[in-house]
Amino acid sequence: MPKTVKALLTACALAAAAGAVSAQEQVVNLYSARHYSTDEALYSGFTKATGIKINRVDADDAGILARLKAEGSASPADVILLVDAARLYKGEVDGLFQPIKSKVLNEAIPAQLRSVPTADGGVSWFGLSTRARVIVYNKVKVQKADVDTYEELGDAKNKGKLCIRSGSHPYNLSLFGAVMEHVGEQKTEAWLKGVVANLARAPKGGDTDQIKAVAAGECDIAVTNTYYLARLMRSTKAEDVAMVNKVGVVFPNQDTWGTHVNISGGAVARHAKNSANAVKFLEYLASAEAQNYFANGNNEWPTAKGVSIENPALKAMTGGTSFKSETIPISAVGANTTKVQQMLDKVGFQ
Repeated sequence: MPKTVKALLTACALAAAAGAVSAQEQVVNLYSARHYSTDEALYSGFTKATGIKINRVDADDAGILARLKAEGSASPADVILLVDAARLYKGEVDGLFQPIKSKVLNEAIPAQLRSVPTADGGVSWFGLSTRARVIVYNKVKVQKADVDTYEELGDAKNKGKLCIRSGSHPYNLSLFGAVMEHVGEQKTEAWLKGVVANLARAPKGGDTDQIKAVAAGECDIAVTNTYYLARLMRSTKAEDVAMVNKVGVVFPNQDTWGTHVNISGGAVARHAKNSANAVKFLEYLASAEAQNYFANGNNEWPTAKGVSIENPALKAMTGGTSFKSETIPISAVGANTTKVQQMLDKVGFQ
Protein backbone atom coordinates (compact mmCIF):
# COMPACT_ATOMS: atom_id res chain seq x y z
CA MET A 1 0.00 0.00 0.00
CA PRO A 2 1.50 3.40 -0.99
CA LYS A 3 2.63 5.42 2.01
CA THR A 4 0.40 8.36 1.09
CA VAL A 5 -2.70 6.15 0.96
CA LYS A 6 -1.75 4.43 4.21
CA ALA A 7 -1.22 7.76 5.92
CA LEU A 8 -4.54 9.03 4.65
CA LEU A 9 -6.37 5.95 5.95
CA THR A 10 -4.65 6.28 9.32
CA ALA A 11 -5.64 9.93 9.56
CA CYS A 12 -9.22 9.08 8.68
CA ALA A 13 -9.29 6.36 11.34
CA LEU A 14 -7.93 8.72 13.97
CA ALA A 15 -10.43 11.40 12.97
CA ALA A 16 -13.27 8.91 13.21
CA ALA A 17 -12.08 7.76 16.62
CA ALA A 18 -11.76 11.36 17.79
CA GLY A 19 -15.25 12.04 16.48
CA ALA A 20 -16.59 9.07 18.39
CA VAL A 21 -14.92 10.26 21.59
CA SER A 22 -16.24 13.77 20.98
CA ALA A 23 -19.74 12.44 20.46
CA GLN A 24 -19.48 10.39 23.64
CA GLU A 25 -18.37 13.42 25.62
CA GLN A 26 -21.49 15.33 24.62
CA VAL A 27 -23.87 13.24 26.71
CA VAL A 28 -24.44 12.38 30.34
CA ASN A 29 -26.99 9.80 31.48
CA LEU A 30 -28.84 10.80 34.64
CA TYR A 31 -30.88 8.67 37.04
CA SER A 32 -32.85 11.13 39.15
CA ALA A 33 -35.18 10.86 42.14
CA ARG A 34 -35.85 14.61 42.01
CA HIS A 35 -39.40 14.84 40.67
CA TYR A 36 -39.51 18.61 40.51
CA SER A 37 -40.57 20.28 37.26
CA THR A 38 -38.53 23.32 38.22
CA ASP A 39 -35.34 21.27 37.78
CA GLU A 40 -35.79 21.43 34.00
CA ALA A 41 -34.07 24.82 34.11
CA LEU A 42 -31.06 23.23 35.80
CA TYR A 43 -30.72 20.65 33.06
CA SER A 44 -31.12 23.12 30.23
CA GLY A 45 -28.69 25.49 31.95
CA PHE A 46 -26.04 22.78 32.11
CA THR A 47 -26.48 21.88 28.44
CA LYS A 48 -26.34 25.54 27.44
CA ALA A 49 -23.16 26.07 29.45
CA THR A 50 -21.33 22.92 28.33
CA GLY A 51 -23.00 21.58 25.19
CA ILE A 52 -23.48 18.25 26.99
CA LYS A 53 -26.90 16.67 26.49
CA ILE A 54 -28.66 15.08 29.48
CA ASN A 55 -30.57 11.82 29.06
CA ARG A 56 -32.74 11.38 32.14
CA VAL A 57 -34.47 8.44 33.81
CA ASP A 58 -36.83 9.29 36.69
CA ALA A 59 -37.64 6.95 39.59
CA ASP A 60 -37.74 7.09 43.38
CA ASP A 61 -34.63 6.58 45.49
CA ALA A 62 -35.26 2.91 46.20
CA GLY A 63 -36.11 2.21 42.57
CA ILE A 64 -32.91 3.80 41.34
CA LEU A 65 -30.73 1.82 43.74
CA ALA A 66 -32.52 -1.41 42.78
CA ARG A 67 -32.08 -0.64 39.09
CA LEU A 68 -28.36 0.04 39.49
CA LYS A 69 -27.93 -3.29 41.25
CA ALA A 70 -29.88 -5.14 38.57
CA GLU A 71 -28.02 -3.51 35.69
CA GLY A 72 -24.56 -4.02 37.15
CA SER A 73 -21.70 -3.18 34.80
CA ALA A 74 -24.15 -2.85 31.90
CA SER A 75 -25.81 0.18 33.49
CA PRO A 76 -25.81 3.27 31.27
CA ALA A 77 -26.09 5.56 34.31
CA ASP A 78 -23.43 8.24 34.73
CA VAL A 79 -24.91 10.48 37.44
CA ILE A 80 -27.25 9.62 40.30
CA LEU A 81 -29.40 12.22 42.10
CA LEU A 82 -31.16 11.08 45.29
CA VAL A 83 -33.21 13.04 47.81
CA ASP A 84 -32.21 11.54 51.13
CA ALA A 85 -28.99 11.04 53.08
CA ALA A 86 -29.85 7.49 54.12
CA ARG A 87 -30.32 6.39 50.51
CA LEU A 88 -27.09 8.05 49.42
CA TYR A 89 -25.30 6.24 52.23
CA LYS A 90 -26.89 2.95 51.20
CA GLY A 91 -25.80 3.43 47.60
CA GLU A 92 -22.26 4.06 48.80
CA VAL A 93 -22.22 1.00 51.08
CA ASP A 94 -23.61 -1.18 48.30
CA GLY A 95 -20.78 -0.10 46.00
CA LEU A 96 -23.02 1.62 43.46
CA PHE A 97 -20.99 4.84 43.26
CA GLN A 98 -17.42 5.58 42.26
CA PRO A 99 -15.49 7.93 44.55
CA ILE A 100 -14.34 11.02 42.69
CA LYS A 101 -11.80 13.75 43.27
CA SER A 102 -13.00 17.24 42.46
CA LYS A 103 -11.35 20.36 43.83
CA VAL A 104 -14.43 22.36 42.83
CA LEU A 105 -16.82 20.16 44.82
CA ASN A 106 -14.49 19.75 47.80
CA GLU A 107 -14.11 23.51 48.11
CA ALA A 108 -17.81 24.26 47.60
CA ILE A 109 -19.57 21.61 49.71
CA PRO A 110 -18.97 21.51 53.50
CA ALA A 111 -17.39 18.31 54.77
CA GLN A 112 -20.39 17.32 56.90
CA LEU A 113 -22.63 17.37 53.81
CA ARG A 114 -20.68 14.81 51.81
CA SER A 115 -19.53 11.24 52.26
CA VAL A 116 -16.51 10.31 54.32
CA PRO A 117 -13.49 10.32 51.98
CA THR A 118 -11.93 7.04 50.94
CA ALA A 119 -8.31 6.24 51.76
CA ASP A 120 -7.10 7.96 48.60
CA GLY A 121 -9.26 11.05 49.15
CA GLY A 122 -12.12 10.18 46.81
CA VAL A 123 -15.66 11.21 47.77
CA SER A 124 -18.64 8.99 46.91
CA TRP A 125 -21.43 11.59 47.07
CA PHE A 126 -22.06 15.27 47.69
CA GLY A 127 -25.03 17.09 49.20
CA LEU A 128 -26.27 19.68 46.70
CA SER A 129 -29.24 21.18 48.53
CA THR A 130 -30.78 20.94 51.99
CA ARG A 131 -34.23 20.98 53.49
CA ALA A 132 -34.84 21.48 57.20
CA ARG A 133 -37.17 19.14 59.12
CA VAL A 134 -39.30 21.57 61.11
CA ILE A 135 -42.34 21.51 63.38
CA VAL A 136 -45.57 23.27 62.43
CA TYR A 137 -48.22 23.97 65.04
CA ASN A 138 -51.69 25.42 65.51
CA LYS A 139 -51.06 29.02 66.51
CA VAL A 140 -54.28 29.21 68.56
CA LYS A 141 -53.96 25.96 70.52
CA VAL A 142 -50.21 25.51 70.96
CA GLN A 143 -47.50 27.64 72.51
CA LYS A 144 -44.31 27.76 70.46
CA ALA A 145 -42.29 27.06 73.60
CA ASP A 146 -43.97 23.65 73.90
CA VAL A 147 -42.71 22.48 70.50
CA ASP A 148 -39.34 24.16 70.05
CA THR A 149 -37.33 20.94 70.39
CA TYR A 150 -37.60 17.53 68.78
CA GLU A 151 -37.57 15.99 72.25
CA GLU A 152 -40.94 17.60 72.99
CA LEU A 153 -42.56 15.57 70.21
CA GLY A 154 -42.29 12.66 72.66
CA ASP A 155 -43.20 14.62 75.78
CA ALA A 156 -46.46 13.64 77.54
CA LYS A 157 -47.64 17.28 77.43
CA ASN A 158 -48.24 16.79 73.71
CA LYS A 159 -50.23 13.55 74.02
CA GLY A 160 -52.79 13.14 71.24
CA LYS A 161 -51.58 16.22 69.36
CA LEU A 162 -49.11 14.92 66.75
CA CYS A 163 -49.53 14.17 63.04
CA ILE A 164 -46.64 12.67 61.11
CA ARG A 165 -46.05 10.58 58.01
CA SER A 166 -44.80 6.98 58.22
CA GLY A 167 -41.90 6.48 60.57
CA SER A 168 -40.21 4.37 57.89
CA HIS A 169 -40.26 7.14 55.32
CA PRO A 170 -36.68 8.22 54.49
CA TYR A 171 -37.29 11.78 55.72
CA ASN A 172 -38.27 10.50 59.16
CA LEU A 173 -35.63 7.77 59.23
CA SER A 174 -33.00 10.44 58.68
CA LEU A 175 -34.47 12.67 61.38
CA PHE A 176 -34.55 9.79 63.83
CA GLY A 177 -31.03 8.79 62.81
CA ALA A 178 -29.89 12.31 63.60
CA VAL A 179 -31.56 12.22 67.01
CA MET A 180 -29.77 8.95 67.72
CA GLU A 181 -26.46 10.52 66.78
CA HIS A 182 -27.12 13.30 69.29
CA VAL A 183 -28.56 11.41 72.27
CA GLY A 184 -27.67 7.73 71.77
CA GLU A 185 -29.70 4.56 71.15
CA GLN A 186 -31.37 4.15 74.56
CA LYS A 187 -32.75 7.69 74.75
CA THR A 188 -33.82 7.60 71.11
CA GLU A 189 -35.88 4.45 71.62
CA ALA A 190 -37.56 5.94 74.68
CA TRP A 191 -38.27 9.11 72.72
CA LEU A 192 -39.81 7.17 69.83
CA LYS A 193 -42.14 5.43 72.29
CA GLY A 194 -43.26 8.86 73.44
CA VAL A 195 -43.78 10.02 69.86
CA VAL A 196 -46.05 7.03 69.19
CA ALA A 197 -47.99 7.74 72.38
CA ASN A 198 -48.55 11.33 71.25
CA LEU A 199 -50.05 10.53 67.84
CA ALA A 200 -53.42 12.07 67.07
CA ARG A 201 -53.92 9.56 64.27
CA ALA A 202 -52.07 6.71 62.60
CA PRO A 203 -49.18 7.94 60.42
CA LYS A 204 -50.30 8.56 56.85
CA GLY A 205 -49.90 10.87 53.89
CA GLY A 206 -47.06 13.15 52.89
CA ASP A 207 -45.67 16.26 54.53
CA THR A 208 -48.23 18.58 52.92
CA ASP A 209 -50.99 16.39 54.37
CA GLN A 210 -49.56 16.95 57.85
CA ILE A 211 -49.67 20.72 57.42
CA LYS A 212 -53.25 20.50 56.15
CA ALA A 213 -54.21 18.36 59.16
CA VAL A 214 -52.92 20.99 61.59
CA ALA A 215 -54.76 23.77 59.76
CA ALA A 216 -57.94 21.68 59.74
CA GLY A 217 -57.76 20.96 63.49
CA GLU A 218 -57.21 17.23 63.06
CA CYS A 219 -54.04 17.58 65.11
CA ASP A 220 -52.17 20.44 66.74
CA ILE A 221 -48.56 19.78 65.76
CA ALA A 222 -46.82 18.08 62.82
CA VAL A 223 -43.42 17.54 61.22
CA THR A 224 -42.57 18.64 57.69
CA ASN A 225 -39.69 19.45 55.39
CA THR A 226 -39.42 23.19 54.81
CA TYR A 227 -39.90 23.13 51.07
CA TYR A 228 -43.43 21.73 51.43
CA LEU A 229 -44.38 24.63 53.67
CA ALA A 230 -42.61 27.12 51.39
CA ARG A 231 -44.69 25.95 48.42
CA LEU A 232 -47.86 26.73 50.34
CA MET A 233 -46.47 30.08 51.46
CA ARG A 234 -45.73 31.05 47.85
CA SER A 235 -49.11 29.86 46.56
CA THR A 236 -51.74 32.35 45.44
CA LYS A 237 -54.62 29.92 46.03
CA ALA A 238 -57.02 31.21 48.67
CA GLU A 239 -57.19 27.84 50.45
CA ASP A 240 -53.39 27.66 50.70
CA VAL A 241 -53.15 31.21 52.03
CA ALA A 242 -55.79 30.41 54.65
CA MET A 243 -53.97 27.24 55.63
CA VAL A 244 -50.62 29.00 56.09
CA ASN A 245 -52.23 31.71 58.21
CA LYS A 246 -53.41 29.10 60.72
CA VAL A 247 -50.03 27.48 61.39
CA GLY A 248 -46.80 28.57 62.95
CA VAL A 249 -43.38 27.10 62.25
CA VAL A 250 -40.46 26.45 64.56
CA PHE A 251 -36.90 25.42 63.76
CA PRO A 252 -36.26 22.98 66.62
CA ASN A 253 -33.30 22.85 68.98
CA GLN A 254 -31.90 26.30 68.30
CA ASP A 255 -30.51 26.39 71.84
CA THR A 256 -28.87 22.96 71.60
CA TRP A 257 -27.61 20.99 68.61
CA GLY A 258 -29.61 22.78 65.90
CA THR A 259 -32.32 21.81 63.44
CA HIS A 260 -31.99 18.59 61.46
CA VAL A 261 -31.32 19.09 57.75
CA ASN A 262 -31.53 16.41 55.11
CA ILE A 263 -29.96 16.61 51.69
CA SER A 264 -30.59 16.07 48.06
CA GLY A 265 -27.29 14.85 46.68
CA GLY A 266 -25.43 13.48 43.72
CA ALA A 267 -22.91 10.78 42.89
CA VAL A 268 -21.13 9.33 39.89
CA ALA A 269 -22.34 5.84 39.06
CA ARG A 270 -19.82 3.05 39.59
CA HIS A 271 -19.92 1.93 35.95
CA ALA A 272 -20.29 5.40 34.39
CA LYS A 273 -19.23 5.48 30.75
CA ASN A 274 -19.10 9.29 30.76
CA SER A 275 -17.53 9.89 34.14
CA ALA A 276 -15.79 13.14 33.18
CA ASN A 277 -19.09 14.61 32.05
CA ALA A 278 -20.72 13.29 35.20
CA VAL A 279 -18.23 15.21 37.34
CA LYS A 280 -18.82 18.34 35.24
CA PHE A 281 -22.55 18.02 35.90
CA LEU A 282 -22.09 17.70 39.67
CA GLU A 283 -19.71 20.67 39.63
CA TYR A 284 -22.30 22.68 37.73
CA LEU A 285 -24.93 21.82 40.37
CA ALA A 286 -22.58 23.28 42.99
CA SER A 287 -22.22 26.54 41.04
CA ALA A 288 -23.86 29.75 42.28
CA GLU A 289 -26.26 29.72 39.33
CA ALA A 290 -27.54 26.21 40.04
CA GLN A 291 -27.53 26.64 43.81
CA ASN A 292 -29.72 29.72 43.52
CA TYR A 293 -32.08 27.76 41.35
CA PHE A 294 -32.39 25.02 43.95
CA ALA A 295 -33.48 27.79 46.33
CA ASN A 296 -35.77 29.78 44.07
CA GLY A 297 -37.12 26.90 42.00
CA ASN A 298 -37.79 24.28 44.67
CA ASN A 299 -37.49 26.19 47.95
CA GLU A 300 -34.35 24.40 49.16
CA TRP A 301 -31.32 25.85 50.88
CA PRO A 302 -28.01 25.79 48.99
CA THR A 303 -25.16 23.70 50.33
CA ALA A 304 -22.34 25.51 48.54
CA LYS A 305 -20.41 27.96 50.67
CA GLY A 306 -21.00 31.67 50.20
CA VAL A 307 -24.24 31.42 48.22
CA SER A 308 -27.01 33.80 49.31
CA ILE A 309 -30.67 33.38 48.35
CA GLU A 310 -33.65 35.63 47.68
CA ASN A 311 -36.51 33.15 48.22
CA PRO A 312 -39.26 35.15 50.03
CA ALA A 313 -40.85 32.11 51.68
CA LEU A 314 -37.58 30.81 53.11
CA LYS A 315 -36.76 34.29 54.37
CA ALA A 316 -40.19 34.66 55.96
CA MET A 317 -39.86 31.28 57.63
CA THR A 318 -36.67 32.30 59.41
CA GLY A 319 -37.52 35.94 59.97
CA GLY A 320 -34.88 36.93 57.45
CA THR A 321 -32.04 35.54 59.54
CA SER A 322 -30.11 32.31 59.39
CA PHE A 323 -31.07 29.39 61.60
CA LYS A 324 -28.78 27.06 63.50
CA SER A 325 -28.54 23.70 61.77
CA GLU A 326 -26.93 20.59 63.16
CA THR A 327 -23.31 19.97 62.17
CA ILE A 328 -23.07 16.20 62.59
CA PRO A 329 -21.83 14.37 59.47
CA ILE A 330 -24.82 13.52 57.31
CA SER A 331 -23.12 10.20 56.52
CA ALA A 332 -23.46 9.23 60.20
CA VAL A 333 -27.19 9.91 59.98
CA GLY A 334 -27.44 7.50 57.07
CA ALA A 335 -25.44 4.88 58.94
CA ASN A 336 -27.88 5.01 61.89
CA THR A 337 -31.06 4.29 59.95
CA THR A 338 -30.86 0.49 60.08
CA LYS A 339 -30.88 0.56 63.89
CA VAL A 340 -33.61 3.19 63.83
CA GLN A 341 -35.84 0.95 61.72
CA GLN A 342 -35.39 -1.82 64.27
CA MET A 343 -36.45 0.60 67.01
CA LEU A 344 -39.52 1.61 65.02
CA ASP A 345 -40.57 -2.02 64.69
CA LYS A 346 -40.02 -2.52 68.42
CA VAL A 347 -42.11 0.48 69.52
CA GLY A 348 -44.85 -0.06 66.94
CA PHE A 349 -44.21 3.06 64.87
CA GLN A 350 -45.76 2.34 61.48
